[in-house]
Amino acid sequence: MKFMGILKATNDSEAGVMPTAEAIEAGTKFNEELAADGILLAAEGLWPSSSGARLTFGATTAMVTDGPFAETNELIGAYWIIKAASLEEAVERFKNAPVPAGGSIEIRRVFDVADFGDEFSTEMKDRWAKI
Repeated sequence: MKFMGILKATNDSEAGVMPTAEAIEAGTKFNEELAADGILLAAEGLWPSSSGARLTFGATTAMVTDGPFAETNELIGAYWIIKAASLEEAVERFKNAPVPAGGSIEIRRVFDVADFGDEFSTEMKDRWAKI
């Protein structure tokens, strides 16, 4: 199974404050451990929402809202995608993440094509295999 660890944005990350050398070292070490164990699939930080946009979809059009976005606690600052046998295993791995006091990581399972059941036809599986 795949799980995404979603590191919530902070006031500092939204202000564009870059991490300290010590924080970069701790994050690099954590990612190296996940990679050495063969479970790290992706790990990336995100620019502040001020450099992004949000699309809100209506029936026929999409409305574009330029950042920044007000609710910092609802924004993503960085993410990981790992392989784990269970949610409990993913939780245990992310407990070791170097997150500042007051920070949080939300852990969510990533859908696999098999999770969609009969609605995901053989033809669709073949198409997804090519992506």
